[in-house]
Amino acid sequence: MRGQWSMNQEVSASRETVQDQILPAICVEAQHRLGQTLRSLYERTVDGEPIPLDQVDLLLRLRHRERELQRQR
Repeated sequence: MRGQWSMNQEVSASRETVQDQILPAICVEAQHRLGQTLRSLYERTVDGEPIPLDQVDLLLRLRHRERELQRQR
């Protein structure tokens, strides 16, 4: 029982340490390169596959909502 308690304390302490750390911001150029790299990876892996039906449903609902908002303006 005692071993579990100290393990829980260690996990709690490590979570606090991670939460307290402030990550450095990356420059705009690095953000752009990262975005391009992620896009190219996505295009090579997912772009050729069909869109799942549940996502098609979400896209259609989004489009209908956009049209409703445009009509209200």
